[in-house]
Order: sequence, then structure tokens, then C-alpha cells
Amino acid sequence: MSAQTTVRRKLRTRRKVRVAAAERPRLSVFRSSKHIYAQIIDDSKGVTLASASSAAVKTGTKTDTAAAVGKALAEAATAKGVTKVVFDRGAYRYHGRVKALADAAREGGLDF
Repeated sequence: MSAQTTVRRKLRTRRKVRVAAAERPRLSVFRSSKHIYAQIIDDSKGVTLASASSAAVKTGTKTDTAAAVGKALAEAATAKGVTKVVFDRGAYRYHGRVKALADAAREGGLDF
């Protein structure tokens, strides 16, 4: 996969998220080779409302860990009263760890 393809995917995702995030906070995902991080950001105020990472949660495979992060993030968000978000996957494809995190967040009570 070329760098140009990645940049195009990232810009396409950003355009869609920017339109939808005007009224909802966004769930941003960052994936490294070892860990996965997720946070819910209110762009209108520039504040992080909730966050979770796999550095604190380690269960089995990377996909299992991503699901645990999604569940932990959903619990933290619902405790703060956030239920509707916009999913910002950045330049990452929606499969594997990113999909596992999103599915677990949905099961935990987030709507996107």
C-alpha cells in the first residue's frame, strides 16, 4: 500500500468526520504496533471527555485487548453522560483491532 493511498483515505475520513462532529463528540483511535489508544474529544471545547488505552489493559491477543479498551472507553463515556459519538478511525482500515474496539464500544452503550 502506498503512502498516497493512506493519505487519501485519511483525508476522506477527516472530511466525513468534520461534518458529523459539529454536533457530537468524536471517538478518535490511534493504533501502534504494541498498543491501541482511544479517546472521546469534544472539538467545540477542545477537551478530552474520556480515554482508554491498552497500556493499562492486557488480555490475550491484540484484538482481545482492543475490545477491552472499547468496553472500558464506553463505560467511562457513559459515566460522563456521553452516548452519541462520531467514530474517527483516521487512516486505519475498519477491520481487525479497530473493528474490535468499535464493536465493543457499541456493545458498551455508545451510539455511532
